[in-house]
Amino acid sequence: MTRKVRFHETGPPEVLRLDQVEVLYPAKGEVRIRTRALGLNRADALFRAGRYAYDPVLPSGIGYEAAGEVDAVGPDVAHLAVGDAVSVVPAFAMTDYGVHGELVLAPAHAVVKHPATLSWEQAAAAWMQYVTAYGGLIELARLREGDTVLLPAASSSVGLGAIQVARMVGAVPVALTRTSDKRDRLLEAGAAEVIATQEDDVVARVRELTGGEGAQVAFDAVGGPGIADLASSAAPGGIIVNYGGLDPRDISLPSSDVVGKHLTLVGYNIFETTQDAARRRAAVDFILDGLARGLLNPAIDRTFTLDQIVDAHRHLESGDQVGKIVITVAQPENIP
Repeated sequence: MTRKVRFHETGPPEVLRLDQVEVLYPAKGEVRIRTRALGLNRADALFRAGRYAYDPVLPSGIGYEAAGEVDAVGPDVAHLAVGDAVSVVPAFAMTDYGVHGELVLAPAHAVVKHPATLSWEQAAAAWMQYVTAYGGLIELARLREGDTVLLPAASSSVGLGAIQVARMVGAVPVALTRTSDKRDRLLEAGAAEVIATQEDDVVARVRELTGGEGAQVAFDAVGGPGIADLASSAAPGGIIVNYGGLDPRDISLPSSDVVGKHLTLVGYNIFETTQDAARRRAAVDFILDGLARGLLNPAIDRTFTLDQIVDAHRHLESGDQVGKIVITVAQPENIP
């Protein structure tokens, strides 16, 4: 038996349990991972609360990201071997696999051997943020050297990842955050400038920073009526990539900006990239290169132990974090 994070009803963090479950052998195309660290994402909280894109099948496992050692390999898996240090790319539904636990199954196509320079915590924190940023900025927006990119919710793990991805291609990342409380930490994280949306005139500041031209790209996790400021701040021919809805209100755009500047608004989610084999390989190669060269460096906000999983989810929902929340896993020695 082994411990796995599960919930038997949807709701707040307190519904999470560490259940004893049977240790399963990997089937065709699967591997089993003895985890050392788990990455926590907002998607996990939404799934647990019953507010995600699909409903859980109860009792449900949970979790997209984990790092650890390959413990067993199923048939038809050629690129991985027992003992490999690996991490998991979100490329599956949590109704099929939930990788938050001590000994978990994952589809082999979603398992990557990461650079040895990464700690377990960094490896568990890498894939959701960097693949999301890569897909939105590089695949869709075609971000280029010299482009200015606006990054609402910049203190999230994806926001910080987007700052680094932008820097990696020579673009200029401008961090947007509600107040100036996180300004210094965002500048330290690589933001060229920080705009506090509740304190500054966003449109005026962007025009000032870009010499009146506007931003070529906005990579938006918020949505809602505030997206109008992104449209007004955009350069002619600009693109707004919306990948989240932190503001649940409907998006509202000024038609004068959309039509007059020929703007593009496009929605994005990570599975567009990770569930397409060719796009997934391109993303993984880009990110492995950035990690190996030290251009991508996962920022860890805080770590919790597996026994503190409820506290970790509470911290996630507080919105106070800057960077990734990671769960460390102390492996018992008696797992067969």
